[in-house]
Amino acid sequence: MGTLGPVSDAHRLDEGRLAEYLVGAGLDDFRQPMTVQQYQGGQSNPTYRLEAGGTRYVLRKKPPGKLLPSAHLVEREYRVMKALSQTDVPVPTMHLLCEEEEVIGTTFFLMEYVEGRVLPDPAIPEASSPAERRATYESLCDTLAKLHNVDFEAIGLGDFGKPANYVQRQIDRWTKQFHAAKTEEMPSMDALIEWLPANMPEEDETAIAHGDFRLENTILHPTEPRVIAVLDWELATLGHPLGDLAYNCMTFHLPHGAPSLKGISGLDLRKLGIPSEEEYVAHYCRMTGRDGIPNWPFYIVFAMFRLASICQGVYARALQGNASSENALVVGKKAAVLADIAWDIARKR
Repeated sequence: MGTLGPVSDAHRLDEGRLAEYLVGAGLDDFRQPMTVQQYQGGQSNPTYRLEAGGTRYVLRKKPPGKLLPSAHLVEREYRVMKALSQTDVPVPTMHLLCEEEEVIGTTFFLMEYVEGRVLPDPAIPEASSPAERRATYESLCDTLAKLHNVDFEAIGLGDFGKPANYVQRQIDRWTKQFHAAKTEEMPSMDALIEWLPANMPEEDETAIAHGDFRLENTILHPTEPRVIAVLDWELATLGHPLGDLAYNCMTFHLPHGAPSLKGISGLDLRKLGIPSEEEYVAHYCRMTGRDGIPNWPFYIVFAMFRLASICQGVYARALQGNASSENALVVGKKAAVLADIAWDIARKR
């Protein structure tokens, strides 16, 4: 979730009003005085750590200002994590959702603070041994499989998204978004926009898709190589599980050490103890009862195209001076790199 620091001027909130509200909300351990710090980094929904009565909490809220109707829906994040608390998917405990905007100016939710480790580099340089890296990757894979195995109807998420044609809808959406945000010619994106609809697998399936599932969006146990919480559910919806898996596996195709790409391509994975992409996908298949994935390259290309379009949008907004993250220009430069790698994979298929 990033490092902790003081609350920025742009994201200040009425701490007295908030503490007063939380005292009256019936939280067992909440006692004044309350201290507030903000997580620094790329969260599009500002995130804070509260401490009161010796207990820590995490508060996540919408950003200030006028927002698109479908953006920054912390209500959806709260809903999916609350529903998943009935399952074996590790999520923080949800304490409350407050939609009374007069409390701090926007809707927010309060959840459990989970003590553990966030690993920003998928090469896991912090690991003490290759075995620890392998166990971490296996736990990550197990966690995604658990999510995709959830009966979403049974936990009340049957209306959490459209239940069919996710891949087609995403291709259409991100093609339109890319054209709207285009700042220069990008031949690989043009090629992908033609290639993807022409090569789409016929089989369709639906699961809860996280939308941004990667090591950095999980919390690991303080000392064990085990995922104990999955965070950042703002892109979650009902979607195609293989699109979600492919997004998670992009790291195998992205170069290590490139700014903001977070890849492990080019590293000696065997020496590091990190499973190969084939081993990782095979483990997922075992955990989800699959015989294999016949059209795997398509899903990798699709995931890269989707992220390239997202990055291009960030870049276009940065050029206009209204992107939320300071490294938006760096993120935006990723679009062409992702498109080139994806088109290379598509041509070799």
